[in-house]
Amino acid sequence: MAKDTMLTYLDEQIEKKLADFDLAIDWDTRNHAIELIIRLYAENTNHLTIDDQEGVRSEEEVIEFEDAILFYDDQKTSFDEADYLATIPFAGKKGLQQKVIDALVRYLPDILINGQDDLLDFLVSEDASTFELHFSKETFQHIQAEISNPNNERYLPYPSY
Repeated sequence: MAKDTMLTYLDEQIEKKLADFDLAIDWDTRNHAIELIIRLYAENTNHLTIDDQEGVRSEEEVIEFEDAILFYDDQKTSFDEADYLATIPFAGKKGLQQKVIDALVRYLPDILINGQDDLLDFLVSEDASTFELHFSKETFQHIQAEISNPNNERYLPYPSY
């Protein structure tokens, strides 16, 4: 049996525990990074005109919102932190501790369910001018500490290509 990598373990956990959500993984080998892409959808029943981050206007019946969490090599990856919901560093080829992915998989349903509710509220509210998902580093760290045990302290290596 092949040894788990960050990529295979993340994919396996998403399939097992987050199958009800629209998530995708994008591995950028040149930039030594793995993106976990998150998509939310909501019906635009009021036919609001909505501007996205790039200023593109839409009046679509179904609004698609996309964000991402970036796993990055703390020595090699270049990126703009503002482009991501969260950024999580890993230690080069050594990779990332399993508990980090376990904590993320436990925390993501809260982010996505609350985000879906907030998106629906945004589409019917006259007061809201922006919508974004919320990721609390403190909550994420608390979950990591809460679930920490000898079985999930192992490092999952960065995949080779």
